[in-house]
Amino acid sequence: MATRSNIAYKTAEGKIRSVYCHWDGYPAHNGEMLRRYYTDQSKIEALIELGSISSLAAELGEKQDFDDRSTQKDDWTLAYHRDRGEQLVVSEYDDVPSWIEDMEEYAYLWNGEEWLVNDHGEKDANGFPIFDFVETKITPEALEMVGWDK
Repeated sequence: MATRSNIAYKTAEGKIRSVYCHWDGYPAHNGEMLRRYYTDQSKIEALIELGSISSLAAELGEKQDFDDRSTQKDDWTLAYHRDRGEQLVVSEYDDVPSWIEDMEEYAYLWNGEEWLVNDHGEKDANGFPIFDFVETKITPEALEMVGWDK
Protein backbone atom coordinates (compact mmCIF):
# COMPACT_ATOMS: atom_id res chain seq x y z
CA MET A 1 0.00 0.00 0.00
CA ALA A 2 1.32 3.43 -0.91
CA THR A 3 2.09 6.16 1.59
CA ARG A 4 1.83 9.28 -0.53
CA SER A 5 3.65 12.53 0.02
CA ASN A 6 4.32 15.91 -1.50
CA ILE A 7 7.82 17.39 -1.66
CA ALA A 8 8.25 21.14 -2.05
CA TYR A 9 10.39 24.21 -1.67
CA LYS A 10 9.59 27.91 -1.43
CA THR A 11 10.65 29.97 -4.46
CA ALA A 12 12.32 33.39 -4.27
CA GLU A 13 8.91 34.88 -5.16
CA GLY A 14 7.31 33.12 -2.16
CA LYS A 15 5.44 30.44 -4.14
CA ILE A 16 5.43 26.78 -3.11
CA ARG A 17 6.73 24.52 -5.90
CA SER A 18 5.74 20.90 -5.30
CA VAL A 19 5.63 17.37 -6.67
CA TYR A 20 3.69 14.25 -5.72
CA CYS A 21 5.52 11.10 -4.60
CA HIS A 22 3.59 7.82 -4.59
CA TRP A 23 5.63 5.41 -2.47
CA ASP A 24 7.17 5.45 1.02
CA GLY A 25 6.13 8.97 2.02
CA TYR A 26 6.44 8.37 5.75
CA PRO A 27 9.18 10.25 7.63
CA ALA A 28 11.44 7.24 8.24
CA HIS A 29 11.81 6.79 4.47
CA ASN A 30 11.14 9.90 2.38
CA GLY A 31 11.82 12.25 5.28
CA GLU A 32 15.14 10.59 6.04
CA MET A 33 15.98 10.34 2.32
CA LEU A 34 15.42 14.09 1.92
CA ARG A 35 17.32 14.87 5.12
CA ARG A 36 20.35 12.80 4.09
CA TYR A 37 20.57 13.37 0.34
CA TYR A 38 18.62 16.50 -0.61
CA THR A 39 20.17 19.44 1.22
CA ASP A 40 21.47 21.37 -1.77
CA GLN A 41 19.03 23.89 -3.26
CA SER A 42 19.93 23.06 -6.86
CA LYS A 43 19.45 19.31 -6.28
CA ILE A 44 16.10 19.97 -4.59
CA GLU A 45 14.97 22.14 -7.50
CA ALA A 46 16.10 19.45 -9.97
CA LEU A 47 14.08 16.85 -8.02
CA ILE A 48 10.95 18.98 -8.22
CA GLU A 49 11.50 19.63 -11.94
CA LEU A 50 11.32 15.85 -12.56
CA GLY A 51 7.61 16.18 -11.89
CA SER A 52 5.58 13.56 -10.05
CA ILE A 53 7.63 10.64 -8.87
CA SER A 54 6.90 7.04 -8.12
CA SER A 55 9.70 6.52 -5.62
CA LEU A 56 12.34 8.77 -4.09
CA ALA A 57 15.94 7.59 -3.94
CA ALA A 58 19.31 9.05 -2.97
CA GLU A 59 20.12 10.24 -6.49
CA LEU A 60 18.06 11.87 -9.22
CA GLY A 61 19.56 9.42 -11.69
CA GLU A 62 18.91 9.31 -15.40
CA LYS A 63 16.18 7.96 -17.66
CA GLN A 64 15.43 4.33 -16.89
CA ASP A 65 12.81 1.79 -17.96
CA PHE A 66 9.86 2.37 -15.62
CA ASP A 67 8.31 -1.01 -16.40
CA ASP A 68 11.42 -3.22 -16.12
CA ARG A 69 12.36 -3.34 -12.44
CA SER A 70 15.34 -5.57 -13.17
CA THR A 71 17.06 -2.70 -15.01
CA GLN A 72 16.28 0.06 -12.50
CA LYS A 73 18.98 1.44 -10.24
CA ASP A 74 18.08 1.20 -6.54
CA ASP A 75 19.64 4.56 -5.75
CA TRP A 76 17.91 6.46 -8.60
CA THR A 77 14.61 8.27 -8.22
CA LEU A 78 11.85 6.83 -10.43
CA ALA A 79 9.87 9.59 -12.18
CA TYR A 80 6.60 9.31 -14.09
CA HIS A 81 7.47 11.87 -16.78
CA ARG A 82 11.13 11.09 -17.38
CA ASP A 83 10.91 7.30 -16.99
CA ARG A 84 7.39 6.43 -18.16
CA GLY A 85 6.67 9.29 -20.56
CA GLU A 86 3.67 10.63 -18.67
CA GLN A 87 2.74 14.31 -18.64
CA LEU A 88 5.07 16.51 -16.60
CA VAL A 89 3.26 17.57 -13.42
CA VAL A 90 4.82 20.19 -11.16
CA SER A 91 2.40 22.16 -8.99
CA GLU A 92 2.81 25.71 -7.78
CA TYR A 93 0.82 27.30 -4.97
CA ASP A 94 0.52 30.89 -3.77
CA ASP A 95 1.09 29.98 -0.13
CA VAL A 96 1.60 27.15 2.35
CA PRO A 97 -2.08 26.79 3.42
CA SER A 98 -3.29 26.34 -0.18
CA TRP A 99 -0.55 23.74 -0.75
CA ILE A 100 -1.51 21.80 2.38
CA GLU A 101 -5.16 21.79 1.33
CA ASP A 102 -4.08 19.87 -1.79
CA MET A 103 -1.54 17.55 -0.14
CA GLU A 104 -1.17 13.85 0.52
CA GLU A 105 -0.49 12.08 3.81
CA TYR A 106 2.86 13.83 4.36
CA ALA A 107 4.03 17.19 3.05
CA TYR A 108 7.76 17.95 3.06
CA LEU A 109 8.92 21.55 2.76
CA TRP A 110 12.53 22.70 2.32
CA ASN A 111 12.85 25.96 4.25
CA GLY A 112 16.24 26.81 2.75
CA GLU A 113 18.16 25.14 5.55
CA GLU A 114 16.34 21.97 6.58
CA TRP A 115 13.31 19.81 5.88
CA LEU A 116 9.99 20.33 7.64
CA VAL A 117 7.04 17.94 7.54
CA ASN A 118 3.30 18.30 7.95
CA ASP A 119 1.65 15.07 9.06
CA HIS A 120 -1.77 14.38 7.47
CA GLY A 121 -2.78 18.03 7.15
CA GLU A 122 -2.44 18.85 10.84
CA LYS A 123 -3.41 22.46 11.61
CA ASP A 124 -3.36 24.76 14.62
CA ALA A 125 -6.47 26.34 16.22
CA ASN A 126 -6.36 29.13 13.61
CA GLY A 127 -6.31 26.68 10.72
CA PHE A 128 -2.64 27.22 9.80
CA PRO A 129 -0.63 24.08 8.97
CA ILE A 130 1.66 22.73 11.68
CA PHE A 131 5.15 21.64 10.66
CA ASP A 132 7.76 19.71 12.60
CA PHE A 133 11.42 19.20 11.81
CA VAL A 134 11.71 15.89 9.96
CA GLU A 135 14.17 14.45 12.47
CA THR A 136 11.66 14.91 15.32
CA LYS A 137 9.23 12.58 13.51
CA ILE A 138 11.78 9.78 13.09
CA THR A 139 12.57 7.26 15.79
CA PRO A 140 15.62 4.96 15.76
CA GLU A 141 13.21 2.00 15.72
CA ALA A 142 11.49 3.32 12.60
CA LEU A 143 14.83 3.79 10.84
CA GLU A 144 15.84 0.25 11.72
CA MET A 145 12.54 -1.12 10.44
CA VAL A 146 13.13 0.38 6.99
CA GLY A 147 16.79 -0.63 6.89
CA TRP A 148 18.63 2.65 7.52
CA ASP A 149 22.01 2.58 9.20
CA LYS A 150 22.05 4.52 12.42
